[in-house]
Formats: sequence, structure tokens, C-alpha cells
Amino acid sequence: MCNVCLQDGCLPSSHKKALVTPALKKASLDPDTLKNYRPISNLSLMSKVIERLVAEQLTEHLDESNLMPPLQSAYRRHHSTESAIVKVMSDILDAADSRQVTLLGLLDLSAAFDTVDHQILLQRLKISFGIGGQVLQWLESFITHRVQAVVFRGVTSKYVCVEHGVPQGTVLGPLLFLLYTADVAAVARAHGVGVHCYADDTQLYTSCSAVDGATSAAWLLRCMDDICHWMSSNRLKLNVDKTQFIWLGPSAQLAEANAIQLVVDGVPITAATTVRDLGVTFDPTLSMKNHVSNVVRSCFYQLRQLRSIRRSVSDDAMRTLVQAFVTSHLDHCNAALYGVADVVIRRLQAAQNAAARLITGIRRNQHITPTLRDVLHWLPVPQRITYKIALMAFDCIHGRCPAYFEGICTPVHSVPARARLRSADHGELIISRTRTVRFGPRSFRVSAPTVWNSLPDSLKSEDTSREQFKRLLKTVLFERAYL
Repeated sequence: MCNVCLQDGCLPSSHKKALVTPALKKASLDPDTLKNYRPISNLSLMSKVIERLVAEQLTEHLDESNLMPPLQSAYRRHHSTESAIVKVMSDILDAADSRQVTLLGLLDLSAAFDTVDHQILLQRLKISFGIGGQVLQWLESFITHRVQAVVFRGVTSKYVCVEHGVPQGTVLGPLLFLLYTADVAAVARAHGVGVHCYADDTQLYTSCSAVDGATSAAWLLRCMDDICHWMSSNRLKLNVDKTQFIWLGPSAQLAEANAIQLVVDGVPITAATTVRDLGVTFDPTLSMKNHVSNVVRSCFYQLRQLRSIRRSVSDDAMRTLVQAFVTSHLDHCNAALYGVADVVIRRLQAAQNAAARLITGIRRNQHITPTLRDVLHWLPVPQRITYKIALMAFDCIHGRCPAYFEGICTPVHSVPARARLRSADHGELIISRTRTVRFGPRSFRVSAPTVWNSLPDSLKSEDTSREQFKRLLKTVLFERAYL
């Protein structure tokens, strides 16, 4: 059936029906406001099987031809919110290491997936990505003449034709959206502004000395205006209500930068004191105190909920629940916490300790280290951060990293001038020089080689698989933490 569908260049109408379930984006949002809902399309199983086959072949074509947007981290293999955050934060930390400030702007689209113009998308697929013939015919069949009905509180509406957009909930929809918006990064680069995208979330940033802040801010705002114009011409709309700006960098330079007036569409905008980007909270000095406070608050909230059912579940079940609702929060984007102050990390450790006490029943006046080490076999928070950095370095060395991380993990033996050094025989990486202790060492271009070089030679073998490396790495970090 799949082969016939692809050979005919047509997706049967029976596979283009969707039942849309509105899902509230956040529990704290107003349920009476329509824009606070995300429409999730439920499709037939066979349609998703066919889509997956097409997506694999389409992705292979884009990768072989190097056509995928390089600074887009959503819905792509080896990419994640964490890789996006690490990339942006590293660029900002590198600027701060040079005593520069960075203006970061967070842009968000309104109902982005629902406003995609089908004709513009098909034309872009043909001209920009070399997709034509029967493949383009099938894709046209996939996105056009779709029908959907809304299911809400047990009531189903009538089926209506979908004239715009790519359905959320499909396999191909997100990939097509990435290709549709690929030119956003090109617009930003034309202005000399740093850019990184994750689906419909766009991060613009530019760095400069504090005295040049006004000029740099003007560049970024002009870039934003051009992006808004591009979006309008492509039937997309910027969500002005969610657009935020923040100055980041050394505290000595921030006072002068924060005095700069930002004006968007004639409306003065005050730079924020904190912003939330892909689940990570940025504060002006990149201390990560606000982010850790949010994580700890969320962890203890979940622990209070789990404590109410502790007597009703087994130890194994409670351990699984803690992993799902608490430990996952501690590990989310924790690579961005490398090198932050110990007093900040200790707050995360307190949350982990509380989770361990809930599982094992250890009282607060009892020492928790033996429980973490001998019962749960958990790495402490500092080692969990080191584990994440080391694993990302391993992926970079073995070609499993995003393109924007290439060149960060450069082996010493690959540089002719250093090939005879003793470190070249031990699989070590070149560590970039830094100017400050507070910012430079935290950048991924420095932290990844530093962590990698600190590992035993036995872990650096080229023949080690990823699973073997993870197992051996935990053993090494476990011994360093507790022995």
C-alpha cells in the first residue's frame, strides 16, 4: 500500500482526515483564550507510516545536499533544546569573556504551523531545495485538500477543509515548517546578527562593547524589522506580546547597556531582568541563579505531590516517578550549568537529596551520601553536569553533533605544529585560551575539551561505542565523587 501511494504520487483522501484536540500550552494560562491552546492532530496509523517513509528519504536528500538550515535545532537528529541553549550561551559567554555585552532578543510566532501558505511552501521546496517531479506531486497531495474536525470536551465538530498550514501531530509537518522558515536565519546573517532557531522560536543576539551598545541594538532592531517584513510576506505573524529583550554580560558593563532605549514599532520597550528561553532562565550576569531557583521550586513541588502517595506505591514505582518528575528536571539542559558558583549547584543537590530521602525513607538528620552511593547509585549534581559535557564532547568527536559544534573538539594530533606533543598520544583536545575566570571556562568551546582531557585514556579509545562510553564514564565519575 505504501509503495502504491508513493508511486502514484498521491495520498488517499482517507488518510487526510484529522481529529484536532486543543491542548492548553501551560496549565497557568487562561483556558478561555484561544491563542493559549495548541492544536494537536490525531491521524490514522497508516498515514503516519507513509509519512515516516517520505520523511526518511526527504531528510536523507537534504542532508546529502547540505540543504538543512544549519542554525535550526528542532525536529532533527543529534539536535535538541540543550544543544541550542549551549550554542547560544557559549556565544554569549565568549563575548563576556572579551568584556562585551550581548543583546538577546527572543521572537515567537503566532499560530505558526497554522498559517503556512501551501503555494509558497511548494514553490520553496522546488526552487530552494530541489524537490520536483513525483516527490513534489506527493507532497502537494499531502498538504492540500485536508479536512479536520475539532474534538473538545467530548463534542466533535463538523469536518472542514484546511486551506492553510501544516498539521501538528504529523511526521512531515514539522520538517516542512523548518524548510518553509529556513530564510529567517539568512535574513539575520545578512545583518551580521547572531541567530538560532528552534521551530518557531527565534533567538537574535549581537555582542559589542558597552559604549557601542546603542549602535549594536539598532542593528538588531533593524534585523527584527526585516524579519517581521519577511514573515508578513510569507503569511506568518510575529507574536509581539511574547517578544523579549535582555542585556547579558559582565556586571560592570551592564549598567551602561541597560540605559539604552529600545523602540519596536514606535513603542519603547524596557529590557527584561530575566527571560525564559527553551526552558532555561537567563539572568543578566549569567549566574543561573534564577534558573536554578525555578528548577528547585519545580522539583520540590513535585516531591510534595509524590509524598502524598508514598505509602501507596512500591519503592521501584516511586523511583520511576521521581525519575520522571524530579530527576528529569535536574538534568534538563544542565550542560548550561557547567562552571557556575558552587552555592548555586548546592541548591540542586539539596533537591536531589530530598528525592533520595523520599524514595528510601532516610530521615533528614541522617547522612545522605551512603544512600546516594550504595542504594540508588546516583551521581551527585556536579558529576551529572560533567557527565553531560563529556557525552556531548564524545558525540562531537564521533560526528554525532550539530554542524554548529564542528571544530570545537579538535584533537591535538590533528594540528601539525602540535602533533609531536605528549598530549597528542593521549587523545587530548585543544583547549582555547580565555581571558576571564568567570565566563570563558564555561563556554562549550572550552568546557568540552577541558572535561574530555580530564578523563582517563581508557575512555578516549576510538573503538569505544557510545553505550560503552556512557557506562565507563559513569563508573569514573562515580569513583571520583565517592572514593
